Amino acid sequence: MPNKARSSHATVEQRRQTILRYVVEHGDARIDELADHFHVSLMTMHRDLDDLAGRHLLRKKRGWAAAFPALTMETATRFREGENLPAKKAICATAAAWIQPGNTVVMDDSTTLYPLAGYLSGIEQLTVVTNSVGIAQLLGPAPEVAVTLLGGQYHGEFNSCTGPEVARALSRIQADIALMSATAIYEGRLSHPLREYADVKESMIACSDRALLLADHSKFGKTATHAFGTISAYETVITDSATPESEIAAIRTLGVPVEVIEPTG
Repeated sequence: MPNKARSSHATVEQRRQTILRYVVEHGDARIDELADHFHVSLMTMHRDLDDLAGRHLLRKKRGWAAAFPALTMETATRFREGENLPAKKAICATAAAWIQPGNTVVMDDSTTLYPLAGYLSGIEQLTVVTNSVGIAQLLGPAPEVAVTLLGGQYHGEFNSCTGPEVARALSRIQADIALMSATAIYEGRLSHPLREYADVKESMIACSDRALLLADHSKFGKTATHAFGTISAYETVITDSATPESEIAAIRTLGVPVEVIEPTG
């Protein structure tokens, strides 16, 4: 009898992402129950969880796998909007000072950027290009702001669009500045659980003269499956005072300034 073919890397990675999604949705799960649920051996499940834990995507405890609370909130926009709101507001207030009348601004779908709408709505002759339906809705009523919503494959859980249509539209844009966030930042490296969102972020960087990274403390010390470059692509990082000093030091080692903001309220 020939040996059973080993699973391809893509198949293994797909299974691990499915396991991660299950743990995130449930908060935690027993390892033996995970093995039964996904129809794999206990040894295979331990290998999968060791890999996910090594990438800082979940925690592996004695007999259990547990999600990071921040990643649990990343699963849906409706949960993320209210998370760490004082820090997000303080970060956005600082970022708004970088925007000038007449600028063309690219914004990703991160809920970290939602509080920016209130600051940008009064800037004259501003053009905002975004893949976020939520940001477009927030800025739509502002009479001085022209909003371009990038259409493509709509994802209801993130209330935003991705896909080749978004990339093509961005390739025709020349923006003054990109305002972006990240799901996971680890020692200056950026990543996202979904490849299509990492692709959008790369396209936004490519079409902009300069870029700012806005990220509260919950984004740091984690990795995700799909990398989209390093902090070096950004002119400045704006974060809050709860961000680990080791992560701030790693960014500054790359030669990128960090503005650390104290949240109020």
